[in-house]
Amino acid sequence: MKPEELQGRVRRAVDEFHMIDENDSVAVGLSGGKDSIALLTALSGLSHYYPKHFTVRAVTVDLGLGNIDLQADGEYCEKLGVPYTVIKSDIGRIVFDERKENNPCSLCAKMRKGALNRAMLDAGCNKIAYAHHKDDIVETFLLSLIYEGRLHVFSPVTYLDRSGLTVIRPLMYLSEQEIINFVNEYRLPVLKSPCPANGHTKREYAKNLLKKLETEAPGTKERMFTALLGSALFAPQLKP
Repeated sequence: MKPEELQGRVRRAVDEFHMIDENDSVAVGLSGGKDSIALLTALSGLSHYYPKHFTVRAVTVDLGLGNIDLQADGEYCEKLGVPYTVIKSDIGRIVFDERKENNPCSLCAKMRKGALNRAMLDAGCNKIAYAHHKDDIVETFLLSLIYEGRLHVFSPVTYLDRSGLTVIRPLMYLSEQEIINFVNEYRLPVLKSPCPANGHTKREYAKNLLKKLETEAPGTKERMFTALLGSALFAPQLKP
């Protein structure tokens, strides 16, 4: 996949769900992983020719685990001409050492998003781009169904009334494998996850379950995504 195709897929999501408006300031939560670096690459490229003028910046929340080197991300942002901010935090220590959470993902995500939102507001941003792709959407639906007993999936556009920020998910038309292929082909800087719980979460179970279903009934993931796309569950949650 060439950068133009990546940007084209992202633009499709942006256009169909009206994710970006004139003079938006869009922040990408840069985790160091493949998804967020691909999203930053696509939005940075799109910002140069999209009909509606918008700016892009990157923000990383350092969990304070002491085992991640963000230099490569900083250098890549400089290459793209994208402002980059690193927020230091004690989230890792609180979640793993103090609270010793059995299910650390939930608390970590809440604290990380809280820190991210505050940084976005301080930087004057009005939108946050999350790097959720097609697989994430289907996996989230499975997680909600299996563990919560409800039909739920995050929407392409979500207005956060407490902060006044709007979350957008421009990678929704890309599969995880397509992102992996793109990142590998162009050798984008991807950092190994510093999280001690990486690979041992309920999401990992949903990911493996989806792979099994795809093996037994090829096309399952695409059919599930299409069904969700056409359902009321996937409706944008817009600013009132």
